[in-house]
Amino acid sequence: MSSDLIEKALKTAVETKDIVFGDGVTSQTGEMFAKLFPGAKALVVADENTFGATGEEVVASLKAAGVEFAQEPYIFPGKPTLYGDYKNVEILRKHIEPLEDTVVCSIGAGTLNDIAKLASGELGRPYMNVCTAASVDGFAAFGASISRDGFKITRSCPGPAGLVADNDVVCNAPKRLTATGYGDLIEKIPAGADWILADALGIEPINEYVWNMVQGPLRGSLADPEAIGNGDKKAIEGLMEGNLMSGLAMQAGQSSRSASGAGHQFSHVWEMEGHGLDWEPPLSHGFKVGVGTVASCAIWEEFLKMEAEDFDVDRALAAVKSPEQVESQVRAALKPRMQEEAVRHSLKKRTEGEELVARIELLKEKWPELRERLRAQLMAPEEIMDRLKTVGAPYHPELIEIDWERFRETHFKAQMIRDRYTVFDILIDLGVYDAVVEKLFSPEGFWGRHRRPAE
Repeated sequence: MSSDLIEKALKTAVETKDIVFGDGVTSQTGEMFAKLFPGAKALVVADENTFGATGEEVVASLKAAGVEFAQEPYIFPGKPTLYGDYKNVEILRKHIEPLEDTVVCSIGAGTLNDIAKLASGELGRPYMNVCTAASVDGFAAFGASISRDGFKITRSCPGPAGLVADNDVVCNAPKRLTATGYGDLIEKIPAGADWILADALGIEPINEYVWNMVQGPLRGSLADPEAIGNGDKKAIEGLMEGNLMSGLAMQAGQSSRSASGAGHQFSHVWEMEGHGLDWEPPLSHGFKVGVGTVASCAIWEEFLKMEAEDFDVDRALAAVKSPEQVESQVRAALKPRMQEEAVRHSLKKRTEGEELVARIELLKEKWPELRERLRAQLMAPEEIMDRLKTVGAPYHPELIEIDWERFRETHFKAQMIRDRYTVFDILIDLGVYDAVVEKLFSPEGFWGRHRRPAE
């Protein structure tokens, strides 16, 4: 049985029609498939690891429901670890294409779900997924995070028509997968602050329904990293619920705004640069996001120290760069394949003249109340570090092999790659972002004090 939160969220989901979530629910896979895709044949898709986790149970459930199989399950190798590369999407798409009246029932976590999602989406077919780990917030989301030629971006495609999330399976997943799900989810804390800011400045209003879908269960889902790290079933169930709700919120809002802020943009830079793709297993999205979350919260901490009188209009106007200067900076900082899109995003966010003055005056007017609301939303960067460390996730750039100078540079690159307004952009508008980063990396700043991971 789905949780009450998920049942309510499904009523506004654009693509996902059913989710079963609870103990022993793998047995309901066949019933769901038959209901969602009447008359269709099933193709079970897994890798050796995920099929080993619950494949036999999924096949048995489909058989019991009278579902016809297009052919034997398609199983990717388990080693090396399957990666979300477009080549794998092409392999699966070409395998599915000649199978008429066939729908994929994938078995897996983020990677297999995304491969099945995009392969099915490119053929205009629905699909469903049986979840095997609480490792990602994108199970129910539209779009698939896929790498092509070492360049990882989210590619547009519909979310799953159905999801099965069995606590007994999810809680038996490798601990690193659970930890990566925690890293992905905790970024919703500063992402929420980014949205509060954008809403207050009249840039992107908060959709209260979508906001509550993510932020409502969020603190509870993150509440006990020690129990999650120790494999506690109830705690991991809460983490899974938070991740499922996040994906459903992205569907309801037709945007990732509710789930992705400045902290995610650190991860996106490293993914676009291909960092960790050749590791075994590949460096996970959630591990990169966790480190980005610490960085985002450290930036927020510096911003919240400012008073309204620190928002100097003359300084802001003097710091505005011309379009040519913005483009030159972006092209100098980013790899060629990242540049065109980043130039568009950076120029779209560029603000000058009366618009900039009005924005800063509005910030001054709202600052006392806004700052308190932001403080209530955020966590200190030290707390994020502690939580990530406790759950077993990386909490420092050194732990994901990002050297110090590259990490510092990412603070600037991350601002360039999206047009979403975040804490990066208010500090750019105020003409103080360079000084904030300088402070963070100074001996007395946050990263100066945390030069190395804690022992």
